[in-house]
Amino acid sequence: MSVSSSKKLTYILRAELGKLVTLPLIWHTLIGAFILNLVLAAAFTSAGLQEASGMQSILNIGLASMGYLQAGFIILGILATCSEYTGGQIRTTLTTIPWRGFQLCTKLLALVMITVPAAFIIAASGVLYTFIMMRDTTVVIQIDTMLRTLLGATGYLTLTTLLSTAIGALLRRTTPALVILLGYYFIVSPLWRDYLPGIRNYFPDTAGYYMFMPTSSDEINVLSPLQGTGISMLWTMFFFTVAIVFYRRRDA
Repeated sequence: MSVSSSKKLTYILRAELGKLVTLPLIWHTLIGAFILNLVLAAAFTSAGLQEASGMQSILNIGLASMGYLQAGFIILGILATCSEYTGGQIRTTLTTIPWRGFQLCTKLLALVMITVPAAFIIAASGVLYTFIMMRDTTVVIQIDTMLRTLLGATGYLTLTTLLSTAIGALLRRTTPALVILLGYYFIVSPLWRDYLPGIRNYFPDTAGYYMFMPTSSDEINVLSPLQGTGISMLWTMFFFTVAIVFYRRRDA
């Protein structure tokens, strides 16, 4: 029985991974995010050369584009689920793989396998560019700090992608999902942070920033990277659980 379950998981994972890697929009989104990140890193680095140097400055400048870069991973997550509904391929998927909850979980696992390396490479490219351009101003290079920060950035982009995937599974349409998520991350959340300072750290995007952004010791109500990760994971798990419930109960 365990062998059969293992083969079933391998089959479904291979199928979901194959669908993702053969979807041109996935690669167009990742390539676009990579290019955008380098362009923004160049712009922020050019401005940052006139500021104070050091490892903290390089990390801040190299990851300054994260606020814009997350849009690409939001699109990535939405495309992973909504693309199947556009042409009606979801009916074929559910006919072949009738275990809906299992299929959606496997899709997320396949998406993680793509997102984690892509997020790390894209985030690292901005930091690496900044480091190369500002290497003459750097006194001490703390590799462990840089690696820990890059892992936090990778985790944030991955959780953002998974949360977007859950929203896409709930709405099943690309445009409404894009409008809601991009509207939240770029309009609603910044406004709420100004009017609701007491709870702003518990928003998924704000909590996620603490996963990778260095903070000053005098900042009030600061979260640790572990706390930020926990809150972001709770948001992702909540929406993913709701998505599975609706996914199993309604028609394709």
